[in-house]
Amino acid sequence: MEGEARNTKRKQPPTPSNDRPMKQIKPELDSHGRNGTYVVTQELQTSESTMDSGVDDIVSSHINGAVHDTAEWQKTIERVVRNVVSIHFCQTCSFDTDGAVASEATGFVVDAEKGYILTNRHVVGAGPFIGYCIFDNHEECDVYPVYRDPVHDFGILRFDPKAIKYMPVAALELRPDLAKVGVEIRVVGNDAGEKLSILSGVISRLDRNAPEYGEGYSDFNTNYIQAAAAASGGSSGSPVVDKNGYAVALQAGGRADGAATDYFLPLDRPLRALELIRQGKPVTRGTIQTQWILKPFDECRRLGLSPDLEKEIRTAFPKETGMLVAEVVLPEGPASGAIEEGDLLIRVNGELITQFIRLDAILDNSVYGRVKMMIQRAGENMDIELDVEDLHAITPDRFVSVAGAAFHDLSYQQARLYAISLQNSGVFVCEAAGSFRFADGYASGWLIQEVDNKPTPNLDAFIEVMAGIPDRKRVVIVYKHLRDLHTANTSITTIDRHWHAKMRLAKRNDETGLWDFSTLAEAIPAVPPIPRRANFIQLQSKYPEAVDIVRSFVRVHVQMPIKLDGFPKSNKQGYGLVVDAEQGLVLVSRALLPYDLCDISLIFADSIFVEAKIIFMHPLQNYAIIKYDTSLVNAPVKTPKFSTDFIKKGEETIFFGLNQNFRPVVTKTTVTDISTVAIPASAVTPRYRATNFDAITVDTNQASHSACGVLIAEDGAVQALWLSYLGERASHGGKDVEYHLGLATPMILPVLKEIQSGKTPKLRILNVEFQTVQMSQARVMGVSEEWIERTEQEDPERHQLFMVRKVDSGHEHGLHEGDVLLTLNGKLITRAPDLDIMYNNEFLNAVVIRRREQMEIKIPTVPTEDLETDRVVSFCGATLHRPHQAVRQQISKIHSDVYISSRARGSPAYMYGLAPTNFLTHVNNVPTPDLDSFLREVKKIADNEYFRLKVMTFDNVPWVATMKKNEHYFPTIEYVKDPSEALGWKKLIHECDEGGVKEVVSEEVEMGDEPDEPFSDPADAPAV
Repeated sequence: MEGEARNTKRKQPPTPSNDRPMKQIKPELDSHGRNGTYVVTQELQTSESTMDSGVDDIVSSHINGAVHDTAEWQKTIERVVRNVVSIHFCQTCSFDTDGAVASEATGFVVDAEKGYILTNRHVVGAGPFIGYCIFDNHEECDVYPVYRDPVHDFGILRFDPKAIKYMPVAALELRPDLAKVGVEIRVVGNDAGEKLSILSGVISRLDRNAPEYGEGYSDFNTNYIQAAAAASGGSSGSPVVDKNGYAVALQAGGRADGAATDYFLPLDRPLRALELIRQGKPVTRGTIQTQWILKPFDECRRLGLSPDLEKEIRTAFPKETGMLVAEVVLPEGPASGAIEEGDLLIRVNGELITQFIRLDAILDNSVYGRVKMMIQRAGENMDIELDVEDLHAITPDRFVSVAGAAFHDLSYQQARLYAISLQNSGVFVCEAAGSFRFADGYASGWLIQEVDNKPTPNLDAFIEVMAGIPDRKRVVIVYKHLRDLHTANTSITTIDRHWHAKMRLAKRNDETGLWDFSTLAEAIPAVPPIPRRANFIQLQSKYPEAVDIVRSFVRVHVQMPIKLDGFPKSNKQGYGLVVDAEQGLVLVSRALLPYDLCDISLIFADSIFVEAKIIFMHPLQNYAIIKYDTSLVNAPVKTPKFSTDFIKKGEETIFFGLNQNFRPVVTKTTVTDISTVAIPASAVTPRYRATNFDAITVDTNQASHSACGVLIAEDGAVQALWLSYLGERASHGGKDVEYHLGLATPMILPVLKEIQSGKTPKLRILNVEFQTVQMSQARVMGVSEEWIERTEQEDPERHQLFMVRKVDSGHEHGLHEGDVLLTLNGKLITRAPDLDIMYNNEFLNAVVIRRREQMEIKIPTVPTEDLETDRVVSFCGATLHRPHQAVRQQISKIHSDVYISSRARGSPAYMYGLAPTNFLTHVNNVPTPDLDSFLREVKKIADNEYFRLKVMTFDNVPWVATMKKNEHYFPTIEYVKDPSEALGWKKLIHECDEGGVKEVVSEEVEMGDEPDEPFSDPADAPAV
């Protein structure tokens, strides 16, 4: 079965047809498969080279059939094509076996009068769905789910037939009885976009077991039809037609190893469901929670099939070659204890059974009743009587979102895959985010067993427990993963009921095709914290005064409810250095704390847990200062002694750091180099990085493994801070590179003194990035011998000057790219700390060399208070804000103040191709230079209405997107920085549907991101 899972795949489109050919996305972005129906293994993903050309060929009404088709086939195909539709859809959030996705597939009209379309269940999905279909003449209308089968791979969508004005809508007749071995067939489907493919084949088998697709959704308890047709991407849901134009099967899957084999679902059960829906009756589905598979007679004999029974069956069914054998029997289900794996099914209600279709029919007509079965086990006949349960009742049709994550009851699909009981197995986490983002990076598949020491066997019990937990309470969670049910994990997490205040229930509504959202519980306010006492560990060392710095280190957890500024993670943890124990000031790296829409918690002495707030974020030097309430910490926290002199190259020092296991390491070492470092920019997603600073490196490999620490003298004076610097994203593997480097303490002392005096530093900076040039280069660039001599004399250790490598966009009126900087306000600039003169001056007098000419210019500095993001808009699943500083550093021209920082998978933004790093410049041809004008224009657009966006890529390529608004699942929400609010941010809901989501979907957010980091030990789940 595992081998089969590797070799089967769903039909997956290479790219949405209305996407542009990747040009709106920066080159290295989207290393995952593009918008497929399912995420598949690397070998199954379509390569970028097979993307559409970006020019949509309009399909003519006359379709050429497969090669050498007869006139009869041509006529049939022309008739069939009019009934086939291309379905473009989003599954808006993770649910059950399906992740959030935007993709496309095929369907075909089966009732023209009522507007029903048949397609696959893995297209309709188990969870929230939005989509539209495109007919052969390129007319378009919305589709809504009417029915998705709990097990079999078919679903029914409805559309409004009146919306199709320019062609008669016709339906294909379903004829499951015409599927026979040897019948010539055609698969008419959406091959890539709206381009239609017609593939020919011949039915070769009718008795194939349902293909297994691995861990996602898989069909079972049915036979499949096999044919050689080699259908390709996007053909899921295509009709399989015979020469007379009847639909004889439904395209569902195929081989992933290149073999020209396709798997079709027989239409018996879809036909029954359609008939019941037409009559307005419920589609009853019965189950005894047992998976059967077809096994040939030779295998059945080995399992104990008696000769007389084989003779009876072969006589009754001369064409049959096998029997149904029990494969999985769910514990505590109706068949548990009565049927065992390997049992042969002989009779149901006295009728000999060899086929799934008859078994399905009997069970579906016996819901809440009983059936009599005769099975044979090792040659012995056994008569049993079983209760038939409702299959819909064990298929989730609701989920709860609380604390940033989403939960529902365990489904039959998942229970069958892992052969576990559906009774009281725990609550299934379909989106592990927010307070429930567990280690190991899995976004789903967790089963919550206990919360706050109370059992959560099912969703109702879980709702009751969560409703009683106050905001910010730290609770113990016991959970397992479906892949490893042997191991019960225990974590401690903080329940977030402030960013995600309401506990909400989403319930499927088959009348409207939408999911209705309602509030289950408001947040219980947080319990005020109380002071706690603790002692720090004592380290035995040759350098007692140096290792006493352990009393200045504090564990830092940062939780970010919304991803901004291109930052790749939604939680980070590390260490910070207490720089003033009396005032409660802590210095942390900006690789840990990139922006201030977040929760920060500190742990002192691995014991006391307190919240902290940001006081100051340095725009260039990679650190932030945060503040905590000292009255809550009864522990001997130490204010370090800081050296006022710069540490020198070759000087001996003691390295004290916290390694990747958060253990303290101490070693004597030597400063090997102090140089001006350029952290590489992230080409894919611009995000904060330090610029124009001198970095210290030391001669110990412990330093490269430690993200936080200090260089400290034997007398306990801190000479440098050891910090983590976020760098570029590696082109291979997609991992984010972090650099560990030292920052001399005299660099931070002026800012620290200002904060200690009660002021917030208002720094001014030169909005340029410098790089060093040696004298040989400087001479070529026009620097005179006098200046070279002066440089050598004034800085004998470093013979270097600074050249302007990049000017931030919007600040071209001062320094120019290529300028060599000689002096600022008369001081020769040879080292990064010399540039600190800019912090307190509105203008600087500079001597520069520009195009080999020496000139004196007056250059302005810019204030840094408005560099940080202070306003965010979530619109159609895209996170928008003003281009942050990293964007301005990397781009030559800001096209608009409406910048896409990230987008949610399964959202309209994803579906219609808006990509991170794009700028939105116009809405319906009206310029939108800022968020105010953008919000004003989008409010004029009605829900579910198309509008046009003019978009500019990061690489200055303009394009136009057309997209449709969806206020039900993706409301327009704004977050505005507001110091008067308890969280520091105010939330405004601009547009939403009354029964809709009403909060930012915190599901998977896509910015070329990687999974969040796992936590170091079981007791360290994400703390808020």
